Amino acid sequence: MENQKSGFVAGMLNVIERVGNKLPHPGALFAYFALGIVFLSWIVSMFGVTAVHPGTGETIEAVNLMSREGLHKIMTGMVTNFTSFAPLGTVLVALLGIGIAESSGLMSTGLRLLVISAPRQLLTFAIVFAGILSNTASEVGYVVLVPLGGMIFLAVGRNPIAGIAAAFAGVSGGYSANLLLGTIDPLLAGLSEEAAQIVDASYTVNPAANYYFMFVSTFFIAFIGTWVTEKVVAPRLGEYKGDAKPEVIKDLDDSEKRGLKFTLVAFIILVLLIAWSVVPIDRGIWASIPGSGFMRDPLTGGLLRSPFMSGIVALIFLIAGILGIVYGIGAKTLKSSTDVILGMGKSMSTLGTYIVLVFFAAQFVAYFNWTNLGLIFAIKGANLIGSLGMGRIPLMIALVLVSALINLVVGSASAKWAILAPVFIPMFMLLGYSPEFTQLAYRVGDSVTNVIAPMMSYFAMIVAFMEKYDKKAGIGTIIATMLPYTIVFLIAWLIMLIIWILAGVPIGPGAPLFYELPELANLTTCSALTDSVLCTLKTVF
Repeated sequence: MENQKSGFVAGMLNVIERVGNKLPHPGALFAYFALGIVFLSWIVSMFGVTAVHPGTGETIEAVNLMSREGLHKIMTGMVTNFTSFAPLGTVLVALLGIGIAESSGLMSTGLRLLVISAPRQLLTFAIVFAGILSNTASEVGYVVLVPLGGMIFLAVGRNPIAGIAAAFAGVSGGYSANLLLGTIDPLLAGLSEEAAQIVDASYTVNPAANYYFMFVSTFFIAFIGTWVTEKVVAPRLGEYKGDAKPEVIKDLDDSEKRGLKFTLVAFIILVLLIAWSVVPIDRGIWASIPGSGFMRDPLTGGLLRSPFMSGIVALIFLIAGILGIVYGIGAKTLKSSTDVILGMGKSMSTLGTYIVLVFFAAQFVAYFNWTNLGLIFAIKGANLIGSLGMGRIPLMIALVLVSALINLVVGSASAKWAILAPVFIPMFMLLGYSPEFTQLAYRVGDSVTNVIAPMMSYFAMIVAFMEKYDKKAGIGTIIATMLPYTIVFLIAWLIMLIIWILAGVPIGPGAPLFYELPELANLTTCSALTDSVLCTLKTVF
């Protein structure tokens, strides 16, 4: 029976793999989507499809991009669509700093120290926890921590595949949890902001919008990942009987230790500088220090719309870059400024395909906005969903499940969100959800199926890591090993989301759970409303 189940799972995965391999490259997909939007705008405008904006009462009409004016707009806007695309600059700037930290060896040394210094009884937790933290710079986690997890488990006499699974669960399955902000946060926030502005042109989404939820999730998922490894995965795999011999995990050498000491001192100084820049001027000991609180909003003194929050990407660049340089000086891995520039260049050299993808994604998003199709679909969809009488919790669960399923065939988190955000964010805004919470629900669904998605960029690499210890390992091996993490992570995160909704607390700085159109605040009865979705918002929500 077990073999039959394995055969059935492997057969299903082979189907998914074949279908996924037949899909064009994501860059080509966006090119096709952009052309499709142009054609669809002609169809929708020809049929005269309109919608009434629930906030302003304005009639929204589809704009035909196949008209003379539309074609002019496409030609004249192609360059600016690309250069002004919000996620592009944020990713490039953040990766420049992270490139220094990676090339100096700081990232790999720090992860190695975190894992090898943990007591044996906390070893699994340390691996999962380190995996979650590593997704700030995900390539480091996949390339360094996942194989290291197998090496460590083998060295202590445990099944190395269980160690690989624990590390992979943290790096990839815990993608929506972290104590730190990474490049994915400003990237998704930029896409969410552009989508939110379809409904509210002044709406902004800051990169730290999901931080409170992510912070709590870090410990929550680390404990759950540890439990799944110890109670489900490791017992199923049993004792390792392969031919691989334990490798000696070297302690940090003197130069690495010196580099980390230098880094710790620099980190403390940076933390103090950041604290000085954001603590209110008239409070505590900081009041006596000239210029304290200078990164707060100069008009209101607040932190929400301050240069500090708007400059999160710059902080990622500066902190990662400075710490990388300091470590490199201490460990003598950076000999001159040339090494620093080369490290930054190396991080950029990996982005060639991404930049091509962004070019076509930017055109698609721009065309979607120009045509008004996103707003029309959002209003129509909100009316439809509102008429079904679904509450917030069922809507949230539905979005999580849709994201999880799509992730099985489309690997890139940003690529999927570039497609889904212009549809789901406006729709859920009209139904009472904030863009930040809609983004969070997407991120949860996107994370939980990462570890079983053959289209995930590093999936083939994980197969290779497992083959080192089991020559017969393949896609079916990974799916059978990682599926328990997907199921338990999904259930646990849904419960956490439901509790968060019931508690009604923000999910990040300046990121409420719910959204209300300004005009709704002054409406008291449904009889005053002209659109069914607004009535739904007043009565159901």
